[in-house]
Amino acid sequence: MGKPTGFLETGRGLPRKRDVAERLQDYKEVEGSVDAALTIKQAARCMDCGVPFCHHGCPLGNNIPEFNDAVYQGNWKLAYEILISTNNFPEFTGRICPAPCEASCVLAINKPAVTIEYIEKSIIEMAFDKGLVVPRIPASRTGKKVAIVGSGPAGLAAAAQLNYAGHLVTVFERDDAIGGLLRYGIPDFKLDKGVLDRRIKLMEEEGISFRTSVNVGVNLTAPLLKEEFDAILLCGGSTIPRDLPIPGRNLKGIHFAMDFLTQQNRRVGNKNIQDDVLLAAGKNVIVLGGGDTGSDCVGTSNRQGATSVTQIEILNRPPAERNDAMPWPNWPMILRTSTSHEEGCERQWSIVTKEFLGDKNGNLKALKVIEVEWKATEPGKPLSLNEITGTEKIIPCDMVLLAMGFLYPQKDGMLSQLGVECDERGNVKCLQYQTSIEGVFSAGDMRRGQSLVVWAISDGREAARAVDEFLAGETALEAKEKGILNLVYVP
Repeated sequence: MGKPTGFLETGRGLPRKRDVAERLQDYKEVEGSVDAALTIKQAARCMDCGVPFCHHGCPLGNNIPEFNDAVYQGNWKLAYEILISTNNFPEFTGRICPAPCEASCVLAINKPAVTIEYIEKSIIEMAFDKGLVVPRIPASRTGKKVAIVGSGPAGLAAAAQLNYAGHLVTVFERDDAIGGLLRYGIPDFKLDKGVLDRRIKLMEEEGISFRTSVNVGVNLTAPLLKEEFDAILLCGGSTIPRDLPIPGRNLKGIHFAMDFLTQQNRRVGNKNIQDDVLLAAGKNVIVLGGGDTGSDCVGTSNRQGATSVTQIEILNRPPAERNDAMPWPNWPMILRTSTSHEEGCERQWSIVTKEFLGDKNGNLKALKVIEVEWKATEPGKPLSLNEITGTEKIIPCDMVLLAMGFLYPQKDGMLSQLGVECDERGNVKCLQYQTSIEGVFSAGDMRRGQSLVVWAISDGREAARAVDEFLAGETALEAKEKGILNLVYVP
């Protein structure tokens, strides 16, 4: 432990964000560059707990007290080695993870948590700056070929792990660039795409092959892929969005959030846009859905020059702090204000949309909504939704963005051609990451449903172990919380 009294002497601190007026003029990351001195000071707040519950909160099982101590000692090389042993992409999680580890921080029982997410970001950025991040090439190759379908965080994590195990890995992506939602779902002001490109270039140098514009099940049949490769890992994500089939749904001006966000990411990346142009400029925008995707729509709409932005959530307004229903170290469902909300947004809770209203030309002009309340019918039973009579109102708007989550993966094409079974929720059914078809595996949102980027990375790593064991009879990839065997690399 670097400084036993650190948490008593130093409060929680994060780097200063760029001014709202400045960042609304571009799509650059909201936070500035890493401050090494600040990071070292913040790492000193880690108490090196006897039982570090941050491990409980982190799906990757990151060795958080250990890398915090290394940072406090100024040993960036050791901190990087500890961090990378469990997390393939700390530059992603250090930017876009909601940090469940911080919610489980022991210090958070009665003080602000250690800034674990920022420390992760600092470690990896310092490692890149110091030349510590170099290609890690397997000492030998097995000759076994693995196809990974989908290049989001789960697919990329699995690709990295299986490559380290010596297999010949090819990643197939149906879009024109690698990254999945990291590329075309997360706005640039949260994750600069240069950060993604830097990692992909490194993975190519390590021996991984990437093939873009290949839609398995459409322009490459799944049976042909199965013939060519010794194992297939499906990481296509949960791509079917939740719709809102109410009167007026066919009006012009109602769009799925991901269509809106993808188009703006393509615009920032100087890519061609083949669909109808979706722009919030000069419009009164309503975002339906209170999660991260909805928040991303808020930030993007404001940058595009929306006249107003309103975010509506069907659930009750969360409390500002933990209560008895959400005890530490569980994830607290409290009110969170994102950087996008800081930039301008009216937020409304406990509201259900009843109808989309339009003009004679079929253009969206307003929403008809009603307030609701959630009541307990019986002790221990889920709350029931009840409309409050007399609270109906009309909210004028020109654009609605549906950000209500995703249901399950696309069934047509690849999944139907392979004949894999799905579970009761519509996700790919697996036993130890293997689907109902021998040699075909699945990971990430396609297997477990819509979730966090850190869960996707964890799922990809665990699926890689299952694939490696299937191919080799045993695996050189260690289980969760133990990292990967350095013996499989050469400098």
